[in-house]
Amino acid sequence: MKRLVVLGGGESGVGTAILGKQKGYDVFVSDKGLIKEKYKEVLSKFEIDWEEGQHTEPKIVNADLVMKSPGIPEKVALVQKLRSLKVPVVSEIEFAANYTNATLVGITGSNGKTTTTMLTNHLLQSGGLNVGMAGNIGDSFAQMVAQEQHDVYVLEISSFQLDDIENFKPHIAVLTNITPDHLDRYNYEFENYIAAKFRITENQTEEDYLIYDADDLVIEEWLKNNKVRAKLLPFSTEKVLEEGAYLEDNKIITNIDNSIFTMSADTLKLEGKHNVKNAMAASTVAQLLKIRKQTVRESFETFQGVEHRLEKVLKIQNVQYINDSKATNVNSTFYALDSVSTPIVWIVGGVDKGNDYDALLPLVREKVKAIICLGLDNRKIVDVFGSIADELVETGSMAEAVKEAYRVSEKGDTVLLSPACASFDLFENYEDRGRQFKEAVRQL
Repeated sequence: MKRLVVLGGGESGVGTAILGKQKGYDVFVSDKGLIKEKYKEVLSKFEIDWEEGQHTEPKIVNADLVMKSPGIPEKVALVQKLRSLKVPVVSEIEFAANYTNATLVGITGSNGKTTTTMLTNHLLQSGGLNVGMAGNIGDSFAQMVAQEQHDVYVLEISSFQLDDIENFKPHIAVLTNITPDHLDRYNYEFENYIAAKFRITENQTEEDYLIYDADDLVIEEWLKNNKVRAKLLPFSTEKVLEEGAYLEDNKIITNIDNSIFTMSADTLKLEGKHNVKNAMAASTVAQLLKIRKQTVRESFETFQGVEHRLEKVLKIQNVQYINDSKATNVNSTFYALDSVSTPIVWIVGGVDKGNDYDALLPLVREKVKAIICLGLDNRKIVDVFGSIADELVETGSMAEAVKEAYRVSEKGDTVLLSPACASFDLFENYEDRGRQFKEAVRQL
């Protein structure tokens, strides 16, 4: 019996353990931290051996295969040891993809991948396909493969998940954009991060498709210098394309194999130019999978957007409160500031992943009237923006941040939570941060 060791007892780890058990592996789950109660119950139910609070090396290095949770960096000593012993270390998407013949749509990028994934899933489901949505969003891909049967999987995939693939290949890959993010995991080398994102296409063949943002200079540059076998389908809001999706006279036009689909950009419920791009990517996937054009148009009208992503919470005394907690990097926050047309009270801060805030300076000068810092260490934000904001306040909790925002805002303003940072200093994750913001706003 082959031995599968799963490092990390979270969503992807437990899903992999269930699938591994189903496929006849001897499975052991090891988590250096604590495993949540709900996951322990699942592991017990499936009679899977586990440990928490430690990694017992002898029980790990004897594995035939190791699945490493995306949160564990490559440089950890245990991972290095497994590599030196030539034990294969793979990610959950690599492991799970071996056990399904479904059509895989893989979506990655620094920003927009969640919205694009949810939109794509919505379009395909509306078109009557049997779709499962998984990966970096919602349920674990492995658990879905073990317990449900789908014809198509729409997977949101992070660069960390792509770091540990060998043969994984989506039939349709989407690359929304590439901006500096998670550089702490890539030795602060942007090139390493770019290469990680492009792994989504490395196993694709001429039969497969790569949909990408043709306005993204980083992507264009990489494609110029590297060979991709997949058929390229670009999208752009700035230029007319022979094939792919583009914007003309406020219409989204998609042309694939001389089949043309047009739709007014006003059909989108979502605001902002970046969402036009997300819509282009999703509608290109829908067209490749033969969804009726009328269905696509109708589906865009019913799509509600993503929680914690430019989510309008409440209007209080004519001040709009917006939850953009999912903005964990500078580029996401750039989109958020860009999409608001009223004066902004900006709540920002958290765990900095090597951020360069300079790109935000013009927007902050033009639109932001007050900055509310929300983090354990706000020095960098104070250094960069302290001299240009009329008011800058440091706070240590969400309730305090929202009270300060309420104090300094006036009729017609927008209070925008768009932190540009990870949330782990004060919150469990960005969802927890967003929920606390919404709760604090409702308490006003």
